[in-house]
Amino acid sequence: MKKITYPELEHCELCEWRCGVNRNEGELGVCKISSPIVASCQLHPAPPESYTIFLAGCNFRCLNCQNFSIAHYPDQTNILRGWVEPKKLAQEALERMSSPFGRMINADYIFFSGGAPTPSLPYVIDIIKEARKLQPNVKVNYDTNGYMTVKSFEKIAKLTTTFTYDIKAFYQETFSALTGANVEPVLRNAEILISKWREKIWEIRILAIPEIVEKEEIKALSEFIAQLDFTVPICFLAFLPNFILEGHMGATKEFMKEMVEIARNTGLTNVSWAGRTGIPGKIFKIKSEDSNLRKFNLENAKLAASYALIHGCKTIPRNCKKCLYNHICEIKKYYPKRRT
Repeated sequence: MKKITYPELEHCELCEWRCGVNRNEGELGVCKISSPIVASCQLHPAPPESYTIFLAGCNFRCLNCQNFSIAHYPDQTNILRGWVEPKKLAQEALERMSSPFGRMINADYIFFSGGAPTPSLPYVIDIIKEARKLQPNVKVNYDTNGYMTVKSFEKIAKLTTTFTYDIKAFYQETFSALTGANVEPVLRNAEILISKWREKIWEIRILAIPEIVEKEEIKALSEFIAQLDFTVPICFLAFLPNFILEGHMGATKEFMKEMVEIARNTGLTNVSWAGRTGIPGKIFKIKSEDSNLRKFNLENAKLAASYALIHGCKTIPRNCKKCLYNHICEIKKYYPKRRT
């Protein structure tokens, strides 16, 4: 792969981990990636219809990761596409969008996803600028977990047409148990997004997970959003058993309808749900009263943390930057027995 350097990577503070490492020289932060790498690209019919560019790597280590094979690069060894010149990838995106299949699905967005695109932000910005040299009005969607600095957020907000914004949980205990990160920057950026760039919100996405992200968690998160703007489009995604949570029970239709009703009762008016339901599984029974688990006040967070613990997580409660085993993480190396 061609070695690419960006000034922003010399002392990387693109996301809220603010690792400060020199990624241009191969130093690794929490995301463990140096140069931006493309995992794959494809025309995608899901709204917004798009040419989707998946970037390898992520600054979260979610237990329920659906795209674990690219999000946990370089620990996962699936074949990736690699480095692609921004100009070349911009041209490719526009050509594929205007292809017969692209026209058939009405693809009119370049969609950046992952993993997470934020660790590759300078590269993403270069692709957008190259695409707009060729087609000034091309639309762009940025799919984010919200874990970026305000400076990074402002940079991408100037260029993107819309955001799909994922909020994994509301309470810190639950959020860190699921992701290994801190919820505060995500909620802060959600507030900035709603107050400053409301027109750029495609939707805010919340993954509803039985016994982990439900009821009180959904109610508190919905109240937080409703007091900012009750018309914000919210889409609850039905949990599919994946990655560390491969054996966990999938969401049912009744469960998803209940989550939507909870959100609407807080005053939110634009709420929907999507996804496949009814995948079998079971709720893990907490067998050990490990001293680390006794630190949790919330049973749903304790349940999520239990999954992490039995799969080799060494820092409970989870904090991936402070973990001494950050770069030899058992979670990132895990390969599930089934995928949904």
